[in-house]
Amino acid sequence: MSIWWSLHLRREAASVPLARRLLLGTMETAGVDPDVSYELSVALTEACANAVEHGGGVDGGAGGTGRAYRVTAYLDGETCRIEVADSGPGFPGAEAAWAPRAPSDDAEHGRGLRLIEELADHVQFGNRSGRGGAVVSFDKILKWKDGPSLLMA
Repeated sequence: MSIWWSLHLRREAASVPLARRLLLGTMETAGVDPDVSYELSVALTEACANAVEHGGGVDGGAGGTGRAYRVTAYLDGETCRIEVADSGPGFPGAEAAWAPRAPSDDAEHGRGLRLIEELADHVQFGNRSGRGGAVVSFDKILKWKDGPSLLMA
């Protein structure tokens, strides 16, 4: 069995814990190890927070796509894949392989993308083709609580 869901969320701080709680609930129901669930939820929180802060497009007026972002999660077999896409300016120069720069030791911001890289097994940063906006996608191999999982049944 596979589980997937997609949310279209407003670029508001209140949307971040909603996405996180949905992911944690899905993982709990599927029988994923709580430590793995926690790591993925922290990575998702960072990706959503970035979309909320930086993901506005030039069409951010009432009803514009710049006021929203999308979160999609796939639990399939032994892997969870999460994608967060926004309508902002995207990553600079992400037409080629893009990686976040290390923040300075005294920087107050800029650690979220690095944290996602540390918590996930595979991370990809890119831009949405044609529409504009950034896409952060990451995968993690799942571990299971004792006993059979819903995905493996």
